[in-house]
Amino acid sequence: MNILVLGSGGREHTFAWKIAQSPKCENLFVAPGNSGTNSIATNLQIAVTDFDAIKSAVRENDIDMIVVGPEDPLVKGIHDEFTKDSEFKNVLVIGPSQAAAQLEGSKEFAKEFMSRHNIPTAAYQSFTANDLESGYSFLESLMPPYVLKADGLAAGKGVLIIQDLDEAKQELKNMLIDEKFGAASSKVVIEEFLDGIELSCFVLTDGNGYKILPMAKDYKRIGEGDTGLNTGGMGAVSPVPFASQEFIDKIEQQIVIPTVKGLSIDELPYQGFIFIGLIKVGNDPKVIEYNVRMGDPETEVVLPRLKSDLVELFEAIGSGDLASQEIEIDDRAASTIVMVSGGYPESYEKGKVISGLENITDSIVFHAGAKKVGNDVVTSGGRVVAVTSYGETFNDAIKKSYQSIELLKFDKMYYRKDIGFDL
Repeated sequence: MNILVLGSGGREHTFAWKIAQSPKCENLFVAPGNSGTNSIATNLQIAVTDFDAIKSAVRENDIDMIVVGPEDPLVKGIHDEFTKDSEFKNVLVIGPSQAAAQLEGSKEFAKEFMSRHNIPTAAYQSFTANDLESGYSFLESLMPPYVLKADGLAAGKGVLIIQDLDEAKQELKNMLIDEKFGAASSKVVIEEFLDGIELSCFVLTDGNGYKILPMAKDYKRIGEGDTGLNTGGMGAVSPVPFASQEFIDKIEQQIVIPTVKGLSIDELPYQGFIFIGLIKVGNDPKVIEYNVRMGDPETEVVLPRLKSDLVELFEAIGSGDLASQEIEIDDRAASTIVMVSGGYPESYEKGKVISGLENITDSIVFHAGAKKVGNDVVTSGGRVVAVTSYGETFNDAIKKSYQSIELLKFDKMYYRKDIGFDL
C-alpha cells in the first residue's frame, strides 16, 4: 500500500523509519518531511494543515493510509475532512476525529472528560479575562507552587509552574489580559500542583480495543538538572525504571480503560494514538494531560522497541480489530538524546552544516530540524537531531548515545549531558 506521513520532525522520521520496514508498505511519502525522511521516502512540500493540497497528493499518489504526526491538523479536523468526503472514504487516517482531538486542543475539555469518567487528575478551575478576580481568589486558596495552563495549543510551552503567589497572579493577568500565548491563553486552567515523578503512557486504539505501547520518560527543560525554559523535549528513555508491573497495571485499570470507554460513551470517534502524560504521586498514577498523537522525542524510544509490524497494527485499527492483535516489544532499553541549535528554545541561527552523520554505526539518528542543501545536511530548526541507542539497561543505552554524539558536530551545537539523571 501507499502511505503518507504528515509532519517534519524527529517523530515523523521515526514513523517513516518504522513504516518503511513493513513489507506492506509499497511507496512511502512524508509531507513536508526533512533530510532524514528524504533518504527513505519521497518528501512532498506540503504544509500539514493545507488540507486541499494533502487531498491532491493523496489523489495523485494513490495513497491508502495517512499517519498524522503533529497535533495541529488533528485539532483542525483532518480526520473529518477525509471521512466525510466520499472520494476518500477508503483512505485510512491514523488520528482521531476533530471532536476527540479536543482532548489536546482544550485543557478544560480534557479536565471535564476526566471528571466525567472518574479518571484521577489534579483539582482545577478554569478562568477567562472576565473572571480574573475569581482566578486570583482561587490561586489564594491553593498552596504553592501554582500551575497555570493555557487552555489551547501553545506548542508545548503553555504551562507555567510558579512558586510565588504574586508572580502567579501577574502571570495569570499576562496570559488572560495581555495574551501571552495568544488565543491559546484566552482561557486558563489553574490546577493544584502534584508532587511526584512524571512519565508518559502511549496507547493505540480503534475506539474500542486498545494496545499499550512501551512507557517512556522525557526531559523537557533546556538546562541540566531540569532547569531553565521548557522545550519540545531534550531526551527520553524507555522503559521507565520506576514503573513496576503493579504500577503499570494501575495505569491500565484506573486510566487507560476508563479513557477508552469514555471515548465510546461520549461518542468521540478515535483511531490512533493517545499520549497520556502521567505523574506518579506516592504509588498512584494521575493524569497531567492528554495528547492525541505520539510525543516527541518519546516516539524515538518507543517505536524502536516495537518489534511488531506497525502497518499491520494500523490496518487493524481500520478494521476495528485491534483488540485481537498481539504486540511484541524488544526487551532492551532505548534512550534518545536531542541535539539542538544554540539559543533554543529562544532565538537561534539556522543553516549550520552537520558533519559526522555517516560515522554513526552504533545508534540511530533521527532527523528533526534538518534539511538537505546540495550535498550537505544543515540545521533548519531548534531541535536538530535525536540520537537513539539500545542497551541492556537505560544507562547502557544512554552511554551509547553519548558516545555516538561525540562523532557529530555543527556550529553552536548543544545537548543535555544528564539525561536519565533522576532515575
